[in-house]
Amino acid sequence: MVKGSGLRLIRVARAAGCPTRGHLTAGSHVFPVTLGRGGIRADKREGDGGTPRGRFRLLRLWYRADRMPRPRSLFPIRKIRKDDGWCEDPRDRNYNRPVKLIPASGADRLWRDDHLYELIIELDHNTCPRIPYRGSAVFIHFARKDFTPTAGCVALKRGDLQKLLLLLGRNCWIEIR
Repeated sequence: MVKGSGLRLIRVARAAGCPTRGHLTAGSHVFPVTLGRGGIRADKREGDGGTPRGRFRLLRLWYRADRMPRPRSLFPIRKIRKDDGWCEDPRDRNYNRPVKLIPASGADRLWRDDHLYELIIELDHNTCPRIPYRGSAVFIHFARKDFTPTAGCVALKRGDLQKLLLLLGRNCWIEIR
């Protein structure tokens, strides 16, 4: 467990001239981020590739125990298992919720080979109430090595996300603008 209360608010803003790049400010720290291929969107829709504009609580930390030790964090922590997924089907009653995968499932797999989801911070975007087609599976996670855009998440370099995690308080919010 991390000692102290940590930060209560972090902010993400897009970089000038590049809608898919930005920076995350956490106290006196500034980290480069990559955003969704659709840039930051106030009218987020499922599949648009946009990163939602707004203020969201950071809910839970997910991690791959086979690839890293348990992270130090004030957040509730959950190990990612091979059958963990996230429902992205707006017609499903489990839309925008974690699910157990079944064969032929269309859910987003959390257990991935590409290392992007080794560490995930879950955001409360479109959770209460969950509105079909308003976007699902919005996380903070590791960026690709070439820093290409995400499908709508906020992604940081591996070391930067690990540093950020140590700064965050249990009741932290993210403001994306």
